[in-house]
Amino acid sequence: MASENSPLLAYRLLGDEGVAFSANGAGGPGGASARKLSTFLGVVVPTVLSMFSIVVFLRIDSTGSSGLHVLPQGYGWSLLYGSLLLGLVGGVCTLGAGLYARASFLTFLLVSGSLASVLVSFVAVGPRSIPLTPRPGPNGSSLPPQVGHFTGFNSSTLKANLGAGYAKDYTTGAMMTFASVFAVLFNGCTGIMAGANMSGELKDPSRAIPLGTIVAVTYTFFIYTLLFFLSSFTCDRTLLQEDYGFFRAISLWPPLVLIGIYATSLSASMSSLIGASRILHALAQDDLFGVILAPAKVVSRTGNPWGAVLYSWGLVQLVLLAGKLNTLAAVVTVFYLVAYAAVDLSCLSLEWASAPNFRPTFSLFSWHTCLLGVASCLLMMFLISPGAAGGSLLLMGLLSALLTARGGPSSWGYVSQALLFHQVRKYLLRLDVRKDHVKFWRPQLLLLVGNPRGALPLLRLANQLKKGGLYVLGHVTLGDLDCLPSDPVQPQYGAWLSLVDRAQVKAFVDLTLSPSVRQGAQHLLRISGLGGMKPNTLVLGFYDDAAPQDHFLTDPAFSEAADGTQEGGSPALSIQFPPPRAPGSPRALSPQDYVATVADALKMNKNVVLARACGALPPERLSRGSGGTSQPHHVDVWPLNLLRPRGGPGYVDVCGLFLLQMATILGMVPAWHSARLRIFLCLGPREAPGAAEGRLRALLSQLRIRAEVQEVVWGEGAGAGEPEEEEEGDFVNGRRGDAEAEALASSANALVRAQQGRGRGGGPGGPEGGDGEGGPATALTFLYLPRPPADPARYTRYLALLETLTRDLGPTLLIHGVTPVTCTDL
Repeated sequence: MASENSPLLAYRLLGDEGVAFSANGAGGPGGASARKLSTFLGVVVPTVLSMFSIVVFLRIDSTGSSGLHVLPQGYGWSLLYGSLLLGLVGGVCTLGAGLYARASFLTFLLVSGSLASVLVSFVAVGPRSIPLTPRPGPNGSSLPPQVGHFTGFNSSTLKANLGAGYAKDYTTGAMMTFASVFAVLFNGCTGIMAGANMSGELKDPSRAIPLGTIVAVTYTFFIYTLLFFLSSFTCDRTLLQEDYGFFRAISLWPPLVLIGIYATSLSASMSSLIGASRILHALAQDDLFGVILAPAKVVSRTGNPWGAVLYSWGLVQLVLLAGKLNTLAAVVTVFYLVAYAAVDLSCLSLEWASAPNFRPTFSLFSWHTCLLGVASCLLMMFLISPGAAGGSLLLMGLLSALLTARGGPSSWGYVSQALLFHQVRKYLLRLDVRKDHVKFWRPQLLLLVGNPRGALPLLRLANQLKKGGLYVLGHVTLGDLDCLPSDPVQPQYGAWLSLVDRAQVKAFVDLTLSPSVRQGAQHLLRISGLGGMKPNTLVLGFYDDAAPQDHFLTDPAFSEAADGTQEGGSPALSIQFPPPRAPGSPRALSPQDYVATVADALKMNKNVVLARACGALPPERLSRGSGGTSQPHHVDVWPLNLLRPRGGPGYVDVCGLFLLQMATILGMVPAWHSARLRIFLCLGPREAPGAAEGRLRALLSQLRIRAEVQEVVWGEGAGAGEPEEEEEGDFVNGRRGDAEAEALASSANALVRAQQGRGRGGGPGGPEGGDGEGGPATALTFLYLPRPPADPARYTRYLALLETLTRDLGPTLLIHGVTPVTCTDL
């Protein structure tokens, strides 16, 4: 059993008969009223009575004509009568579902008796003429009196009634059309949700709602069809159009018709009010609209949401001010159609999402019927009232946006996720790697992170470099699954996903368990991604002796509450990720394995990016906004191997073009728009100035890359007789001594720092010129990353040369590209 305040919008499985669900969904014994309504009382009776409300809409004379002058008439009196009736209905609903069920059953008996008398009257009463009340004419005059005819069963009467023959509504004076008639008639079918609204008080909702609704709809459809058939066979058009209360005139006992009309009105009001209050209470319980619906949360000791009933009563009281029902019929119908279209759309979404747990028991269900329902509802909305239809759709869109912004309870589940999964899977299958072309290349990054506390700037920089491509955060947890009771990786995903949310990067998370970081990196390089979306570039932080920084302490996005919890009550990220490694403490990755990981990535035909000193990047360049108002900076690109000078050092190879592409992509990010791209070319001792620059400018023009090209003299270690066909890495493998290689790296480092100094306003010729403050500073430097040596024994020496090359350069990206990324073909 469950309390009456159980949220209707949250999916729940019913437990045993003696278990009650509290407002927050937790089960517990006692303290709440049991679900005690059967299918007949809880679904069939409310649905039938609600759908019979068409008798009120079409067959009661709201102007008091045709003999219904029982009480004084007029707008004020009608408002008073409606308010008194609403007060009676509100009192019944406030006292709980039990009293409502008994009142509904009594009303059902009265309505059934009234309908039986009407049906018998069609057969038992003979033909007669029925005088009609004169209608007011122009200028205060009265139109000639008319007479309606009850002909009994007559085929001529049926033929005369088959045509449309729209006339003026004598209660409003408006000309009737198909849309307006449909708007009024449609209200006779709006009670179909009355049983579903009572789900909180049913013994077995999953069985009672579909069974009771189908039975009620079938019964009501049969009664309506019979009434329409009998009326069109026995009553002429004048009687049907000029006397909405003609049932009373042809009845064997007219007062019984009047009793049925008011009983139907009472039952429809009770069903609508109690159903609306339950939905309103559910919305309030789920905090979907904040304090606006706070009064609807109030419940009695037995769980009856009387606060929601009073809230609904107040809203209905405002509607009563409209006075005439036909005035509201179009608007009410449009809102009902929106609700039904939303239900159909929900079922259609579930069907198209192909969720295995969506298994409707209704055998005639299909996505075709759902789509037809959505299309029909939308079509009729605009036929009835284009203005009301557009306004209702706009209102629904605004409410949906509000709910999306506030975020619903996670226990609901989101059909959007199922739809996205279905569509992503379908299009991933169509993303054929055999159709890849260099014109549409984009970087797809795998960033390996040991501890995100020290990698936040790099994490955001990689997010800027991806240019709409795949971005995966990878992490290797050391361990052997054979020696562990369970997988330690799975519980970590929540913390990493929260990290992605807080850092505001568009990245996936991929974690693995491996005995070593190198093996884990191999796993991630091979299996990360899916189909045609797999990483093509490995990004690593630089391996040096710098002390790790804890960016969680300085980044505003990672500020935590004093009690160490986040907004949702989950543990803070500072608790879920360990503190940064202390200086001098052992590392999980050795220098040998670090270089071996780079070599492994190149063997797998992956591009490699090594990032050093990203923590020194200007904060405004890592923001999500535009950098137009920030301090001007340079982005320097050195598209040649500074550790391999040879004749013709201005030559740009595949790796050099990859550097240019990555630097250009970074410049396309709004935060880097104001940074100026500078490309440096080194002149060899035998190369004339301007030749290499001209070739590069022509290439940049073809590639549509805007950059400033500068030539610098580079003569250190470039012997005249050195063979040009020297392979990469030979300077490490022994063709050149360690001392000469170290000197070459130091000289290259000095050259780069000298150009950075010139950018800050110093003079040429060395890094000491960088003391000036006249020009923009270099925010980021792109350098050519040489291939690791073939001999693993030289890995440590190779890493030391990279450290010398990038020392004191500030934020630096060492990049080695192995795949073509530019194309000049049309």
